[in-house]
Amino acid sequence: MASVSLTKIIEKMKLEPLTPEIDVTGIKIKQPDINRPALQLAGFFDHYEATRLQVIGFVEYKYMMELSDERKEEIYSKLLSFPIPCIVFCRELVPDELFMKKALENGVPLYMTKKTTSVFMAELIRWLNVKLAPCISVHGVLVDVYGEGVLIVGESGIGKSEAALELIKRGHRLVTDDVVEIRKVSEDTLIGTAPETTKHFIELRGIGIVDVKTLFGVSSVKETQTIDLVIKLAEWNKDTEYDRLGLEEEYTEYLGNKVVCHNIPIRPGRNLAIICETAAVNHRQKKMGYNAAVVLYNRVQSNLAKKREEDEEENF
Repeated sequence: MASVSLTKIIEKMKLEPLTPEIDVTGIKIKQPDINRPALQLAGFFDHYEATRLQVIGFVEYKYMMELSDERKEEIYSKLLSFPIPCIVFCRELVPDELFMKKALENGVPLYMTKKTTSVFMAELIRWLNVKLAPCISVHGVLVDVYGEGVLIVGESGIGKSEAALELIKRGHRLVTDDVVEIRKVSEDTLIGTAPETTKHFIELRGIGIVDVKTLFGVSSVKETQTIDLVIKLAEWNKDTEYDRLGLEEEYTEYLGNKVVCHNIPIRPGRNLAIICETAAVNHRQKKMGYNAAVVLYNRVQSNLAKKREEDEEENF
C-alpha cells in the first residue's frame, strides 16, 4: 500500500514543530483524507478516524479554550490516547500547556502552520491524492503539447524519443522519456510523472543520454502532466485498415480510466512531431465542441440530399 512519510509532509507544507522532542521519522500517512476532530473534542468518539492526519482550526481551538480544566483533562487524555500520526494547528494557533503535556506523554507530534484551515486542507488533500494514488509504470514518452498531455507508446526503437526531441525543439515540454509513472488521481484524471532516476533525460540511439533541461533550458521540461491523449506508433502494414475519418474515437485504458488513442502507422518520410502536434490540437478542438470529421460528414450528407432533391425535381 502506498504511503507518504510525515517528514515529507512537514517539508512540503512548511510546518513548524511544537513538539520537537518527538521523533517522527517512522510515521507514515496511508490515506489522503484528513480529519477535523470537532466531534471528538465534544466527547463523541464513535467512528473516529484516528489514523488520519488531524487538523485543528479556529472553531475547534475556540471550543478547546472554553472548556473547564476538568473537561480538558478528560477530553485531552482520551483524544491523545489514540494512534494519531500528528495534529496540525492552523492560523498560527498554539495549544495550551495541558494539551502539549498530554501530547508529549502519548507521543503525538504537534505542528503549526500560518495557513488558514480551508486553504491548508485543500492543498494537503490535493497533494496527498497525487502521492497516494494507484500507480503503474508504462514504456513510453510523455510530452506536454499545447497544454495537452500526449503519451507516445510503441515498440522499442520505433522513434518515440526522436519524436519527443523534435517536439521539444518546436517549443513543447518533456515530462518523461522511456518510463512513465501513471497515477490515477480521480475517476477522470490520470497524471504522468518521471521516475527520479531518469527525470529530464532522453536516450537517443547512436548518441546516448541527453539532458534536456541542461541543453534546452528549464522551459523545455515539466514535472507532471495529465494524460489526455495516447498515440500508438506501429510499423506500416499494407494489409491493415487505418482510420481515415476519425468519426469514432478509439480508447485505451489505464488503471480503469479510458483515454483517447490514435494508432499512427510509421513510414519513411512521415514527420512524427507534426503529426503529434496536429493530433493534440485536434483533440483540444474536439473538447471545445468542434469535430472536423463530423462537420465533413454532415456536409457530404447535405450535398447528397441536395443532389437527390434535384434529381427528383428533374424526373418529375
